[in-house]
Amino acid sequence: MTALDITGELIDFPTVSYRSNAAISEHLEHLLRRLGFDTERVDYRDAAGVTKSNVLGKRGSGQGGMAYFGHTDVVPADMWDGPNGDPFKHAVKGNRLYGRGSCDMKGSIGSMLAAAWACRHLRLNHPLYIVLTADEEIGYGGAKQVVHRSDMYREMMVGRTRGIVGEPTMLQVVHAHKGTYGFKATTHGRAAHSSTSKGINANLRMIPFLSAMKEIHDETRDDPKWNHPGFDPPGISWNIGINDHTRAVNMTAARSVCTVYFRPAPGHCADALIDRARDIAERCGAEFELLESGQPLYMDPDSEFVGEVLALSGNRHARTVCYGTDGAVLSGMERLVVMGPGDIAQAHTADEWIDLEQLESGTELYSALIRRWCH
Repeated sequence: MTALDITGELIDFPTVSYRSNAAISEHLEHLLRRLGFDTERVDYRDAAGVTKSNVLGKRGSGQGGMAYFGHTDVVPADMWDGPNGDPFKHAVKGNRLYGRGSCDMKGSIGSMLAAAWACRHLRLNHPLYIVLTADEEIGYGGAKQVVHRSDMYREMMVGRTRGIVGEPTMLQVVHAHKGTYGFKATTHGRAAHSSTSKGINANLRMIPFLSAMKEIHDETRDDPKWNHPGFDPPGISWNIGINDHTRAVNMTAARSVCTVYFRPAPGHCADALIDRARDIAERCGAEFELLESGQPLYMDPDSEFVGEVLALSGNRHARTVCYGTDGAVLSGMERLVVMGPGDIAQAHTADEWIDLEQLESGTELYSALIRRWCH
């Protein structure tokens, strides 16, 4: 059972986030049981009523040990240039495995499960947990369900289990990443032919709010308190979007929507910005909706835990990244870093792939962690 074989099987499940991931979860639960794991399912329905599933596995007893976190959902692949012409049919070409999710992050899951297979005959004196979630790509919905409902997750917190989020880092140790926050403001008008006086243009009601968002954008770009030198880029990337949904230039907009997505670093008070934007929306007569809130992840790079992961992985220094992971909601894990095979630069691309050597190296590294922390 190799990482390549497992990853290829996982790619062939079309698990775009808006679809159900129940089929791949059933497949993974069966595989975990073959590997000797006890399993737990945390199922739920998303806001659209679609069935989603998280599957957790545990092998071994006692406390401590290791927990691996991965997600089974992927981003859409409407534009695909990879081999076979189908993003959900894996293909090997040269030293690369192609397919949606190959890098982010079914390849990492494949490496972890291959490591569990390689260690299947070991007696584990400390537990090994494998946690596979839904909806990471659209707000960590699955991980939030695990945090609130999983018995195994509660065991990890009590036992101070060491955690690895397996997102692609080229197997470098990531001790911190930015958080992810998003909100939406909406103003309403009345559609009519623009040559008449019958319409009310929702965009005109939105303009004062947009102006205030531009001021916050400039402030968070220029004020040192909103910059963190440990990240590149150092700012929070206050990204403003606007859409009035009109289909013709000669009609007044019945609705205007502004979205803002930003990435606070550890130490930034993101909630203060949310409260400020909400107050501005109220003054401007706009509806306000918080879409997403994920906290930054931070582990002291000089901690004993990070030092241990560095030594086992052969890295000299831990680093930071600006993207978010399920780690944003796993606040109960006292010891948690991000480390997985693959390059984030290949994630979400039109020909997504992962290097076969990374799959093998990921299997070897995860096997070493299991032997060190669970055997």
